[in-house]
Amino acid sequence: MFKLKPLIISLALASSITSSAFAAKSETNKNKLPEIGSAGVSALSIEKERQIGGEMMRQIRASQPILNDPVLTEYINDLGNRMVRNAKDVNYSFEFFVIRNQELNAFAFFGGHIAIHSGLITTASTESELASVVAHEISHVTQRHLARRLEAQNKSQPLTMAGMISGVLLTLINPTVGMAALSTTMAASQQAGINYTRGNEQEADRVGIMLLANSGFNPQGAPDFFATMAEKYRYTSKPPAMLLTHPLPESRISDARIRAQNYSPRHLAPNLEFELAKARIMARYEGNAKDNVINFQQSLDKKRYAIEAAAQYGLALSHYENKNYQSAISQLEALLRDDKKNLFYVDALADAYIAVKAFDKASTMLSELNLLMPNNQVVTLNYANVLNEAEQYSKAERLLQDFLVLSPKNFIAHDLLSEVYRKQDKKALMHATKAEVYALLGAYPKAVDELQTAYNFVEENPLLQKRMKGRILQLQEQQEKLKRL
Repeated sequence: MFKLKPLIISLALASSITSSAFAAKSETNKNKLPEIGSAGVSALSIEKERQIGGEMMRQIRASQPILNDPVLTEYINDLGNRMVRNAKDVNYSFEFFVIRNQELNAFAFFGGHIAIHSGLITTASTESELASVVAHEISHVTQRHLARRLEAQNKSQPLTMAGMISGVLLTLINPTVGMAALSTTMAASQQAGINYTRGNEQEADRVGIMLLANSGFNPQGAPDFFATMAEKYRYTSKPPAMLLTHPLPESRISDARIRAQNYSPRHLAPNLEFELAKARIMARYEGNAKDNVINFQQSLDKKRYAIEAAAQYGLALSHYENKNYQSAISQLEALLRDDKKNLFYVDALADAYIAVKAFDKASTMLSELNLLMPNNQVVTLNYANVLNEAEQYSKAERLLQDFLVLSPKNFIAHDLLSEVYRKQDKKALMHATKAEVYALLGAYPKAVDELQTAYNFVEENPLLQKRMKGRILQLQEQQEKLKRL
């Protein structure tokens, strides 16, 4: 929708990570690493890192196929934050998100943002394998590898901040193109940059495996996933993006195995939420519905699954995508009877009820859960969507307004609220809310235009006019800050 601006930053050969601040936990492991996460401060302050990271996130929302799926968003943030709780040098809240892309990749950038490609989730065999990638990215962030890289680059070949940023921009999104751009921009110190980044990778592996073990996952997940990737792409001419930004020589795999052996292995049972996340991505975002129905049915018939309920869930979602709503509903209702608070099932069942206009059933299910889990994003957004479809606009409006007080950056909530206002012909509020949608995409001129349009509909409300003027000034100031970064 909007052109990705050259402000976006990424590590050329290393990635970084996303969202949530927790207290650090003490380490007693004999292989404890020195605390060097505060390095890089001279190159970039924590505050400036936050500002740049926030702006990058807006640009990525506008340019990349982020999965605005509340169930997957909740799952990946829960997984990531379980490890952030045990991390050191956490300077800001982390934010984890999923990009709809079957290519194996993960990357992190300033401000504690971490992106995971959907293909990486479906490729991982266990939750510990997936967690190992997330832990690695968290370690890039807490060790401040990007700031340290910029500091080292500035010493060897002084560049403006804008020059350093634009030189590594494409590597974050498209490593193949980004490597060529990087070699042109930083040719004089290219080898030094690569060597420095290899050190970052080794450090992130060591810290990541420690974090993985301390967070209750199987530390063997890291070498296991490395081995899977190495074997899968051993004879291919085009390695995945993740191997371009995270080179995987045999020495790195061996080092990961040795490092993981320093911790007691954990033989964990298959994790239901991980298996449900995999099934959801495969059924809803990959392949076609008819083939998915066949594949999940075969998995059930031949008992080729880690957890039967996850395969049944994948089949139900595939039926839904194939517009066989009654089959989906009967399967999902059976799953929910055995696991009444499972939000994977609730979300899918709400969609199926809407498809057959069973608004009363959906509303009853979600209103009860809303009392138990107020302001939970899966429950609230589904409930508001049901109320909107059932033409209960006032109720949906109040629900979303309350939710946005606590989650002001939730893209889906703003977008849905603007739709609710449109259906009630509340033009001023609709345009004002649409402005927030554009602001989350970094499209500040469009956001200001929406607010100016909204201003024309509130001539008899001086207080609301003042608020809109104030918001216009805020957005204009934000745009000016962007130019100064």
